[in-house]
Amino acid sequence: MVANIADLQTNDYVTFDYPLVGESNMIVKLGEAATGGVGPDGDVVAFSIVCQHLGCIVGYEASNSHTPGPAGACPCHGSVYDLVHGAKVVAGPAPRPLPQVMLQFDDSTGDIYAVGMGPPTIFGHNTGSSDVSYDLQGGTPVTQ
Repeated sequence: MVANIADLQTNDYVTFDYPLVGESNMIVKLGEAATGGVGPDGDVVAFSIVCQHLGCIVGYEASNSHTPGPAGACPCHGSVYDLVHGAKVVAGPAPRPLPQVMLQFDDSTGDIYAVGMGPPTIFGHNTGSSDVSYDLQGGTPVTQ
């Protein structure tokens, strides 16, 4: 479990490690339905906060000049990710979107669980193999 819906406020984010210890992600209630969103309004999403350009840490912005809605913004080289639309790159040098954490929402408790990662591989963990099961090796899996 990474959060409970009752603890999430619109445009506030919470960080958590997944799928490896030390690999941080943000979970955020965007206030509008989003690609891959869960919860009653389909507006809760989670993404790796490791920029796909050179691995800097991406911050959250409720609005950005490059996208009309919530964005992830890299302070190092200016990459901007549209969080409503799967963290696609809308500005800067990043070659790929942020990896999205696949979430599952429990209607009865409000608990939100991380259940997998979507592509691309988290920056710094791609082995170059066409078999992605080799990616993310060399770390300690999160167990809870």
